[in-house]
Amino acid sequence: MTETAEPAFKSRFLQTLQDRGYIHQITHPAELDAAAAAGVVTGYIGFDATAPSLHVGSLIQIMMLRRLQQAGHRPIVLMGGGTTKVGDPTGKDASRPQLTDETIQSNIASIKTVFEKFLTFGDGPTDAVMLDNDQWLSTYGYVEFLREYGTHFTINRMLAFDSVKLRLEREQPMTFLEFNYMLMQSVDFLELNRAWNCTLQMGGSDQWGNIVSGVDLVRRVDHKAAFGLTTPLLTTASGGKMGKTAQGAVWLNAEQLSPYDYWQFWRNVDDADVGKFLRLFTDLPLDEIARLEAFDGAAINDAKKALADAATTMLHGAYAAERARETAESAFEKGVATDGLHTEDMPWAGTLDEQERNDGPFTERRAEALLKWSGLSPSIGQARKKIENEGVWINDELVRDPARVFSLEDVDPELGAFRVRLGKRGQIVLVRPH
Repeated sequence: MTETAEPAFKSRFLQTLQDRGYIHQITHPAELDAAAAAGVVTGYIGFDATAPSLHVGSLIQIMMLRRLQQAGHRPIVLMGGGTTKVGDPTGKDASRPQLTDETIQSNIASIKTVFEKFLTFGDGPTDAVMLDNDQWLSTYGYVEFLREYGTHFTINRMLAFDSVKLRLEREQPMTFLEFNYMLMQSVDFLELNRAWNCTLQMGGSDQWGNIVSGVDLVRRVDHKAAFGLTTPLLTTASGGKMGKTAQGAVWLNAEQLSPYDYWQFWRNVDDADVGKFLRLFTDLPLDEIARLEAFDGAAINDAKKALADAATTMLHGAYAAERARETAESAFEKGVATDGLHTEDMPWAGTLDEQERNDGPFTERRAEALLKWSGLSPSIGQARKKIENEGVWINDELVRDPARVFSLEDVDPELGAFRVRLGKRGQIVLVRPH
């Protein structure tokens, strides 16, 4: 059943996905292409609510739903109020912590706000719909669920899927609770197919086994069309996991990550990732993207700014993107203390008095201590190495000596804080002395 899609497609939806690099596998390419060319296809992606915000690692899935709607089809955002109670074992070496119902619903309420930036919701034939799988999963009795669906899954096949096999090969325990996740996700597809005529499930390549199981269940039980489509595993040019940085996850909600830091994340991507990320995460035309990714040398920075502007505008709005760009250019390019520096949008560290309470009121601190308390280095030892090797700016001074002492006289008088910056294009954090 598994096939790798090849161009060219007849449908605008699949051709757009192909041109922009979204497609990894499709279960029935010709059938799905014909359906998407003939009329409206309803497709869904599920998102578990394990935190108050999704991060950039989930953005490719959100963009897939956006592409679906842009091509004249109907996206369903399925919040995992039910599946979050179990926890997807895919790619995990340990069970997820179990969350309370209240925490899950609070997380869902917070996550919902992001989708409104990318999709148009409503009652029209191509308007997006947001559902919660707890609506049906929590209504099943245990015996009823097993009798209704357990006969359609074999342990033999489930053990062969990577999500299970890799976990067991690493000799990490998998609870019976987690083992049921695949069944629950498959039943989600069947429920959506019956109630909403949803025929397409999409997700990351690590979800292939779960998606194929859902496709099989719909086709076997109700004998109806069902398709699965996955995106490639997305990594950065350096081999890192998309959405993770040295400072932590790149969250989508502004409460977890400021628009300024979000803009900076895109501005600082690897040169080799610019073209790929422009195709995946912006609506810029392909010919414009081809022009931007052809830039080399210092000019590639203009392409990165275009990426940061477009991605930040889509999530946080044009005003936030413009402010972030002004602040970054002021802090990193112009060398001007406050001109264009929207300090209220920038990250502030706790005051040195708070963090070094045992040392008494601030009088002076070494550069390595300022870097550590900014949060840009986890320890004094690491701070020392970063200052010696990577370059650290405190205010407008390039500091190479970790023992360089800064006093109250060195505080930026307009900000009442030190501007601590790591690297030429790295993060900048404001640190108040007290």
